[in-house]
Amino acid sequence: MTQPSPRVPIGARRRRFVLERPVDSPDGFGGVVRRYVAGPLLWGALEPLGTAERVRGGRADVVATHRVRLAYRTGIAPAMRLAAGPRRFVIRAAGDPDGDRRDLVCHVEETTEAEAP
Repeated sequence: MTQPSPRVPIGARRRRFVLERPVDSPDGFGGVVRRYVAGPLLWGALEPLGTAERVRGGRADVVATHRVRLAYRTGIAPAMRLAAGPRRFVIRAAGDPDGDRRDLVCHVEETTEAEAP
């Protein structure tokens, strides 16, 4: 049986994030160009979890993984990302840990602009 996630005090949510939403446009060659548009400002807590290995272009890359805790809101999906200054975090999963609609926990991977999806 899994333990519920510990509650994060409201004062711990002092990191400012911007929710970025993807917008796809045709590139004229049958594909699409994805860009991200800044959305609402969110306050949250960032907790490093470690690293994960991803295979990209035939080679293994190591990416930093984090957990971001936000106040509960609907409409956050894995296609979106969070921005904190120059840092970008691709959302891999988001959910309400205890079902009370108080917190939203996002599992994210830190990325650079060059490797952003």
